Amino acid sequence: MATGEKNSVPYGSWKSPITADIVSGSDKRLEGFNVDSHGHLIWLETRPAESGRAVLVKESGEDITPKDFNVRNTVHEYGGGSFGVSGDVLVFSNFDDQRLYKQTLTSSDSGPVPITPDYAGPHVRYADGVFDGRLNRYIAVREDHRGVDAKPTNEIVSVVLNDNTTEEPKVLISGNDFYAFPRMDLKGERLAWIEWSHPNMHWDKAELWVGYISESGDIEKRVVVAGGCHTLVESPTEPLWSSKGELFFITDRNTGFWNIYKWIEDKNEVLAIYSLNAEFTRPFWVFGNRCYDIIERKEESTIIACSYRQHGKSYLGVINQAKNSFCSVDIPFTYISNIVASGQILYIEGASSVLPTSLAKVILDDRMSNVVDFRIMWSSSSDIDKYIPYFSRPEFIEFPTDVAGQIAYAYFYPPCNPEYNGSQEEKPPLLLESHGI
Repeated sequence: MATGEKNSVPYGSWKSPITADIVSGSDKRLEGFNVDSHGHLIWLETRPAESGRAVLVKESGEDITPKDFNVRNTVHEYGGGSFGVSGDVLVFSNFDDQRLYKQTLTSSDSGPVPITPDYAGPHVRYADGVFDGRLNRYIAVREDHRGVDAKPTNEIVSVVLNDNTTEEPKVLISGNDFYAFPRMDLKGERLAWIEWSHPNMHWDKAELWVGYISESGDIEKRVVVAGGCHTLVESPTEPLWSSKGELFFITDRNTGFWNIYKWIEDKNEVLAIYSLNAEFTRPFWVFGNRCYDIIERKEESTIIACSYRQHGKSYLGVINQAKNSFCSVDIPFTYISNIVASGQILYIEGASSVLPTSLAKVILDDRMSNVVDFRIMWSSSSDIDKYIPYFSRPEFIEFPTDVAGQIAYAYFYPPCNPEYNGSQEEKPPLLLESHGI
């Protein structure tokens, strides 16, 4: 890297150490993370050096997934939500056959055991599963391609956690085109889920339901919590139960912004936890979105750690429900994907203009308003520091659209190289990237 004066040369001829091989060869991807019963972090990473194989890894850096397995599902083709962990038990989807496997974290001698039937190929797929400790089963979205027509069926099914035999999963919920986010309360008595139908995408119109589970494990009664009113079009998402049995979720009713709400069960009404002209979630492209989590503390008030997005930038926020208070917490990320809480520790997936996709361990103070410690636990590119001087810092811009009163937002990345300047007589080439045109 040059330390003297910059050379003035035409745009497009600047030399850079960031080659295509470096970009494609060092980019691991984070496909999900969670915390086991001991508070230890587990993440799922894809590895370019292993043809993109997805591997579960312990916080210590030790691989969990044996070499002949690939943790990935293809439900809705995009997949996501490929594993779940409860106590010392891990359940994951294997890419080659799309079966679910059970693995014990505490025993290195026992390998993964299949818990779903073999359909002679990847014809039946599972995603977004949760454990039902009361009935010793795993509840997941199933996409079934065994039908004679081209259209697969989507259902929510339960899978028995049995080491000895594999049983045909029991269908709990069916009849609609798409399902996501099956979420069980702590007692195993109520199941929340999201469903929607053609021709809608999830963010166009969806419904949040709660089903009451009988002793036999069936849904004996169900109520629609949000999205069932024909005069109110909304897209509820990310249902989440607290340890107290409260159901939280995110929806865009009335304002058009995805904000956090709470279900008042005895009245079957919903209450906004905190209203802000910001997006507290992101569009549902893959399973496993987790844009907020509940910080479990001994005190009575529910505290929620959340990511929210305003004017093209992500922020970390903390909501105290009892005090009706909200505060923004400063961290180095300007884009935040997912959040998992473990006590007062937050595990946050994010990035910035100088930080690649990373998984950070964030410890907050007792007031939940300031960061005590911020530590990168995983990075998609560990040797990025030497390339930072070559990174263009984005400038936020906004401009009017053809629709009166509506504003479009963008990031402008000016040319950047520590060794070169462009000529004053020349304008740099402009590359436009947009989604949805």
